[in-house]
Amino acid sequence: MTAHQPPEGYDPRAFEPFAVTVDLAVLTVREERLHVLLVERGESPYAGSWALPGGFVLPRESAERAARRELAEETGLSGDTVAGLHLEQLRTYSEPDRDPRMRVVSVAFTALVPDPPEPRGGGDAAQARWLPYGTHGPLAFDHDRILADAHDRVGAKLEYTCLATAFCPPEFTLGELRQVYETVWGVELDRPNFRRKVLATPGFVQAVEGPPRLTGGRGKPAALYRAGEATTLHPPLLRPEGRPA
Repeated sequence: MTAHQPPEGYDPRAFEPFAVTVDLAVLTVREERLHVLLVERGESPYAGSWALPGGFVLPRESAERAARRELAEETGLSGDTVAGLHLEQLRTYSEPDRDPRMRVVSVAFTALVPDPPEPRGGGDAAQARWLPYGTHGPLAFDHDRILADAHDRVGAKLEYTCLATAFCPPEFTLGELRQVYETVWGVELDRPNFRRKVLATPGFVQAVEGPPRLTGGRGKPAALYRAGEATTLHPPLLRPEGRPA
């Protein structure tokens, strides 16, 4: 028996076939707002509706390879851009009626990326755009649920990692860092408390020597910081009351 032959007595036709797909919830911060990468479906079902990028896993590829291939095909992002993304597996969605075509199980991935390029539609996507989170209306399939789960996951990622500094200039104020948290979490944070927690976390930020920056407000100029050497936060910087926004 070869590796591709079923064992004796096993009949794969006895089981109803189903398809495996991938869906990608890719988020970023633009102009102080959380944005999500969406595609307009060019084919039925849900033609003309916004959806997360994704598609079917081919017989000889892994789910992650399929996710990167579909992301490149449907959004026009370069192979180098897609290959460089840190995709995190979110969860599996397997409700029997989630796709009107057939039984489809989807493996979802998520990523929160700084400074992404502009996408363009390709494959079976009529167009691809970065849209402000929550302004796009109902998504196709169960993608609203996937996107909500992804939002919660990336919000949690900011609690335990230093990812937020990647969305700031090389030298930033604590107000700019706080804005990233407020944008992703969808909450307004207490300024003194945020400052105290950030400065008390080892390796999170490092003070920059030199004059402070004028921020345009009425207050005094703000001190500048750069990302520290830490990659994880100990203790974590939890969302208010430990709950997602």
